[in-house]
Amino acid sequence: MSDVLLSEKRDRVLLLTLNRPDARNALNPELALAISEALDSFENDSSVDVAVITGSGDKAFCAGLDLKALLAGQVDTVMNVPGGFAGIGRRRSKKPIIAAVNGAALAGGLEVMLSCDLVVAVEHAVFGIPEVKRGLIAGAGGLIRLPRRMPYQIALELALTGDPIDAQRAATLGLINKVVPAEKLIEEALALAARISENSPMALAASKDVMARSLDVSEDEAWIINDAAVAVIFTSADAIEGASAFAEKRAPRWSGR
Repeated sequence: MSDVLLSEKRDRVLLLTLNRPDARNALNPELALAISEALDSFENDSSVDVAVITGSGDKAFCAGLDLKALLAGQVDTVMNVPGGFAGIGRRRSKKPIIAAVNGAALAGGLEVMLSCDLVVAVEHAVFGIPEVKRGLIAGAGGLIRLPRRMPYQIALELALTGDPIDAQRAATLGLINKVVPAEKLIEEALALAARISENSPMALAASKDVMARSLDVSEDEAWIINDAAVAVIFTSADAIEGASAFAEKRAPRWSGR
């Protein structure tokens, strides 16, 4: 693993730390490729169920694209590694990914966060897509995902002004799940990941899939997606194990089948 990305397993949780604090954890080709490779491994590793992504230091989760990479003509490399932008922008992970936001999540950094499923953030975190202030747009998913994670008019205001919002307002608007003191960030993110990892990996994947695919279809179409998942999950080995464990008052032993 490259030293621009630190990787550590905590029980059944993978902790990934963007490790370019002097550059506010900005994305260059080396870091983008490291994230892509780490998440590829995560997808195929049956010993971990949830990933947590955070940044080094206390100033920034990720400042987005490294301007040195932009000036060097390396934008395509950062945008188009496997998994899309930063290795995560277009990734369809079956497993949950949590962003532990340790500081500013701006521009591409916000887009990395929006590519995660859940967000725990420190009190001093700020969130925004300031690209219009530089004659750019949030082209790695911010304009698509932001209005799906908060009210449209507020998302549009962020896109058109480029101004950030603080953690408390982000939580109120539903953009993030929880605001915690800085010293509790990793503890709280790992605790959330641990609660998730107690559950059936097969049921987790199906729950994510049904919710994601049902967002932009009619209710009739959503029921088709839902019923197909129910037909598989309710007859699975994990469903039988879950019922047996409940009846026997013991922890389930999931097989993922």
